[in-house]
Amino acid sequence: MERSRRWTVLAVVLACAVIAACSGGDSDGGGGSEGADGGGEGDAPAAVTGSEASEYVGAPPEEADLVMWAWVPGIEEAVNLWNEEQPDVQVTLSQQAQGDDLVTKVLTSAQAGNLPDLIQVEYQALPTLVSNGVLADIAGPAADLSEQFAEGPWSLVTLGTDAVYAVPQDVAPMMLYYRHDVFEEMDLDVPATWDEFAEVAAQVREQDPDRYLTTFSSEDPGWFVGLSQQAGASWWNIEGEAWSVSIDDDATTRVAEYWGDLIADDLVDDQPMYTPAWNSALNDGTLIAWPSAVWAPGVLAGVAAETEGQWEAAPLPRWDGEERTGYWGGSSTGIAESSQNIAAAVEFATWLNTDPDALRILIDVGGIYPAQTAAQTELLSAPPAFMANDDDYYEVASSVAETAAGFTFGPNVNTAYSVYRDAFASALDGGDFAGAVQQMQEETLADMRDTGFDVVE
Repeated sequence: MERSRRWTVLAVVLACAVIAACSGGDSDGGGGSEGADGGGEGDAPAAVTGSEASEYVGAPPEEADLVMWAWVPGIEEAVNLWNEEQPDVQVTLSQQAQGDDLVTKVLTSAQAGNLPDLIQVEYQALPTLVSNGVLADIAGPAADLSEQFAEGPWSLVTLGTDAVYAVPQDVAPMMLYYRHDVFEEMDLDVPATWDEFAEVAAQVREQDPDRYLTTFSSEDPGWFVGLSQQAGASWWNIEGEAWSVSIDDDATTRVAEYWGDLIADDLVDDQPMYTPAWNSALNDGTLIAWPSAVWAPGVLAGVAAETEGQWEAAPLPRWDGEERTGYWGGSSTGIAESSQNIAAAVEFATWLNTDPDALRILIDVGGIYPAQTAAQTELLSAPPAFMANDDDYYEVASSVAETAAGFTFGPNVNTAYSVYRDAFASALDGGDFAGAVQQMQEETLADMRDTGFDVVE
């Protein structure tokens, strides 16, 4: 299943943040975000909220009934296994739609005081839920969990603070997928650096003007986020109770200008991904590489079935010799601040995302790539069926996943993503790629201020 479509950021974030900014006090469910001074019209939504983690330290109750909202296919099998093994702490699963629909429902239920105990949350949505007071800080009972995850996924659930707002479930490290048969036919080397990537792109155009190495898409901001993350970007950061926005940092600008130069020199295509034309280009060899994420084999199997066995994966080309990657997708398990059984919920969330039997179900049925470091090597060995020829696929993926850089999403990702689409569409029409990044910075920052967030320069 193509993760970028599963984990798109919410179109409702701005509206919900405005509701939180204007509503002032807490709702019964803990969903209303208080201002910095404790509430009142005009107060800014806090950068982070949540209960004191120390409240939840200690053993869970002997008996508890938990409710979970989630969307991963087959997760009910894992829940059933838990319920069989833990009869005194029972979990009732409610399958939900994903993305926009789920988070809209979560925020609405928070206002009404009717939240479940556990919620599957995409990483991009965590800051929105935290800023609206939905998720508990579980740093106490989750204190030892960080050792089971690489720094990259752990940073996604801590938001750059000492708090912990969820347990990582799956991640989507980015790699370079390429047609090994075409590379051999054209005598191309797999690029290890982005300079080499540009050289290979030029070689492809010289040898066959009907082909491109890859495409730049103005319709896929999550893709661009992953590439910028690899270069060292972190678009939002938390400073006390305030946010800072740095989309126009040197790393992101460098990535934008790099792709802008490739487009200007006609070395890469500029068509969007996930269209019939893009599907056809992958299938017929018009496009012969794709910087994508670990879930890419499933997408390729669906859109380029005739190329089965002809793709391989390698680490993303690197900047300045540093081995590092970014993420394009992923989700976590958060615990509602309003839950009456937070300790038990943390115990279940920990089991769900670290126990080998639970993860085996999520891998085999749900198709996830686990966030837990050990599971990436101990539970994954045979390559995806579509790339059965790539024997070391998961070995490469695990090695790449360990290098993922940290990244902090902000409470108005939807605004940044919307501006990305408009700004880079204009850039592809003869505009300035660095200017597109500057436009993202200005409009995202202005939106946060207009919404009522405390923002520092």
